[in-house]
Amino acid sequence: MKLGFRIAIRFLTASLGQTLLIMIGISVGVSVQIFIGSLIQGLQQSLLASTIGSSPHITIVSDTSKKEFSEYIDLADEIRSTDERIKTVTYVLDEPAFLLTEDTSQSLLIRGLPLSETEDIYHFQEALTEGRLPASSAEILLGSPLKEQYGLSVGDMITLLSTDNTALSCTITGFFDLKVASLNESWGIMSLSAAQQYFAFPDQVTGIELQLYDPYVFEADLVADKLQELPDFTSWQVQNWKVQNESLLSGLQGQSISSIMIQVFVMISVVLGIASVLAISVLQKSKQIGILKAMGMKNRLTSFIFLAQGAILGLGGALLGIMLGLALSFSFTKFAVTSDGSPVVALSIQPWFIILSGAIAVTASLAASLLPAIRSSRLNPIDIIRNS
Repeated sequence: MKLGFRIAIRFLTASLGQTLLIMIGISVGVSVQIFIGSLIQGLQQSLLASTIGSSPHITIVSDTSKKEFSEYIDLADEIRSTDERIKTVTYVLDEPAFLLTEDTSQSLLIRGLPLSETEDIYHFQEALTEGRLPASSAEILLGSPLKEQYGLSVGDMITLLSTDNTALSCTITGFFDLKVASLNESWGIMSLSAAQQYFAFPDQVTGIELQLYDPYVFEADLVADKLQELPDFTSWQVQNWKVQNESLLSGLQGQSISSIMIQVFVMISVVLGIASVLAISVLQKSKQIGILKAMGMKNRLTSFIFLAQGAILGLGGALLGIMLGLALSFSFTKFAVTSDGSPVVALSIQPWFIILSGAIAVTASLAASLLPAIRSSRLNPIDIIRNS
């Protein structure tokens, strides 16, 4: 085998320009794989973050009336023990109300939340543009568009009017920006106990919200189906983000398929290029091969020479392609930027994907060298020497 490697290197260095050209072709293929894959993954993560980054992955609501808070606690404990993919379980009391101003009124969805427990889902602390989270029963957090629309500021007193005409005066403790216009314009955030007191729903909530660990976000439907089968959830609707965002999911799948197709066709072109060049190399080196066979070299070793060439070309092209792909990705994040200097799309460069791209290139190079290797093993040394 050592002899086969030495001969393979000798053949490659004898046509150095051709060897470099093949390696450059492989490196371009690998760099395109890394760049396109990282771009698509980054775009998908950005879309997911903007769509479900500040929302629960699974929501459980009653089909009938509100349930007792004590029952929610029991159900939440049961949920936590049901599946290890569940990260956060919390409660919510959602009720409509009106924000009264001097000239008009604004409809709001008042959300009573245990704010410390929902931080993993909504990240209100990070979303604050100014002020602080509400703590007492007469405090509220509003979206930043309402501040500009009605000239509000932190510390102002506002009046809320429930659907049963119950008025509540409360203090604005801050403003938030969840990066979703519809939520910023329609949500009013209170502590859970404050909302229960205001709407006269003591120890009651309207739903349970769940967040999964990051690797399991796309398994939300499986977790939801598992929860729906529990006996205690016969009168509940278990909803997941995949059902609620079917168009987004379809778009993500389309992006993934497009990315795979681009990478496959790039690798096919690389394989065809390597196979054709090595096939020509068999003809170019047929005299040397015939002499080696006449000296006693076995067919298996001559085949190994071309397989070794494929491995060397694949490994060299993969390493060069990884460096080129990382350089291309870095350049993209520096030149394709928004007005504030942040990348248009934040690329997601995963070490496993880089290793996989390199491994695919080496495997493709070996596959491309199979036909030339088989062809070299069938060469008859007597015919070669006679015709040379």
